[in-house]
Amino acid sequence: MTGMAYAMGAGGVGGGAAPGGDMKFIFVMVAIFAIFYFLLIRPQQKKQKEIKTMLANLAHGDMVITAGGLYGKITAITEQVVTLEVADKVKVKISRAHIAGVTQKATS
Repeated sequence: MTGMAYAMGAGGVGGGAAPGGDMKFIFVMVAIFAIFYFLLIRPQQKKQKEIKTMLANLAHGDMVITAGGLYGKITAITEQVVTLEVADKVKVKISRAHIAGVTQKATS
């Protein structure tokens, strides 16, 4: 047992914390948050803004792709519903939120 007591040091169980240890911990936590912000949160917010802008700028005649992989031409559009022509005289109605991207803008 004497070896164990000697290994614990003069402070006994739990010894004293190193001075400035709390400041190092706070600095490390702030650094980790900053890394997460710039690598994960900020790019995700930027992508969400781009998607919102793309959905707001949809227009009659645009060629789009849906989240399900369906390609079509917008023939009608409302606040919530987009009507796509996927083949001659074949039209489908889908939710505006399920438009994944614009493949070709309508020519004016």
